[in-house]
Amino acid sequence: MGTIDVHTHYVPSAWPDLSTRVGPGVWPSLRVDSEHDAVIMLGTTEFRRIGADCWDAAARLADMDAEDVDIQVVSPTPVFFSYDKSGGEAVKVARIFNDLALEICEPARGRLLPFAQVPLQDPDAACAEVDRAVASGHVGVEIGNHVGDRDLDHEGVVMFLQHCADRGIPVFVHPWDMAGSPRLDRWMGRWLTGMPAETHLSIIAMILGGVFDRVPPTLRIAFAHGGGSFAFWLGRFENAWHRRPDLIGVSEQPPSGYLDRFSVDSVVFDPTALRVLVDTLGARQVMVGSDYPYPLGERPVGAVVERADFLTDADRALIRHGNARRFLAI
Repeated sequence: MGTIDVHTHYVPSAWPDLSTRVGPGVWPSLRVDSEHDAVIMLGTTEFRRIGADCWDAAARLADMDAEDVDIQVVSPTPVFFSYDKSGGEAVKVARIFNDLALEICEPARGRLLPFAQVPLQDPDAACAEVDRAVASGHVGVEIGNHVGDRDLDHEGVVMFLQHCADRGIPVFVHPWDMAGSPRLDRWMGRWLTGMPAETHLSIIAMILGGVFDRVPPTLRIAFAHGGGSFAFWLGRFENAWHRRPDLIGVSEQPPSGYLDRFSVDSVVFDPTALRVLVDTLGARQVMVGSDYPYPLGERPVGAVVERADFLTDADRALIRHGNARRFLAI
């Protein structure tokens, strides 16, 4: 049985002009340079160079076959979330890209599993769109780890997570919209330090914000990039919960009491880091993820799992596919 990769992204090869279809503003567009190369633009600024593996199912399947990947979860690229727009605008964007994701995955139905995006700034619209998307063929939803200053413990986000728990819809949380500064804008600092910190902060928010206390354990939720820096700093978090209960002792249990309530992907690149994840969260809470097809992703997919000589065969099987089957309910 091959690998299930729970963390990959897509970009369509074309989409409608959003300023015409949705409303005026700075929107993502695609500058096509060749049959195999394009650039995501934000207004007149280059955001990211991409290749045909973002939209071409045949290209994805060839890479999957070469690396023994049976299934990819195909999620939106976060630049399309549109959380800074109105809820009405964001739902129009979500519908456009969710429908295009189905078209991308259709040639490899069963091997490319689309995850939807939703207008998370509008909880009612988000619930309606995830229901529409799942009815149309999506198998889960990807959300950003925050909406402006609202983290995952915001009442509207909790309502959406409760909705997903009630309907058995898996949720994949991806960091995005990292703060910039002169120090962080060098050397990809927002990606190298901001992304791990964003994810760590949102896991803390779910624990101290009481989300895991209010949402039933039927919620299947996973965090990208190994959960950021959370596993490494759990001891500091635990110590603070016990020593400063006047400030952070607000959850029903200490932080270690919630480690079985969420999963993380394995895209940490180094076996030592993977060992921290497995030792902290348990082998049942880690799933292979690659961040395919982007340059900061892992290739070949699952390489860190194969290099981790501390894993038993049973652990490796869980991380490669068993845990993902439970997360995806397949």
